[in-house]
Amino acid sequence: MNTTAVGRRAEAVAADFLRYKGCEIVSQNWRTRWCEIDVIAQRARTIYFCEVKYRRSRGAGSGFDYITSKKLRQMRFAARNWMHQHRWPGEYQLCAIEVSGPQFRITGVAKNL
Repeated sequence: MNTTAVGRRAEAVAADFLRYKGCEIVSQNWRTRWCEIDVIAQRARTIYFCEVKYRRSRGAGSGFDYITSKKLRQMRFAARNWMHQHRWPGEYQLCAIEVSGPQFRITGVAKNL
């Protein structure tokens, strides 16, 4: 499986997890020329902008280790861009979902980044 296919599978697993938790998936792989968001989900009046991090193993550390201050700035920029473009009047949260291993299991969820 190539890198793109692995990323898409991890994002699909994360989207399924969010559906299981009662969210509606608004978009996957939302992109503009300047930014991207892996999964956008909604529950009630809150939109969740989710970064999905896949790690084959813990050898290179947790996926959350890659949520740096620079990545958080990019996520905020992308979230604001989406909200402006869609005239979203409600609440929003940034979150990250870690997917790991050859079975693509959810191994962590970080809310309110």
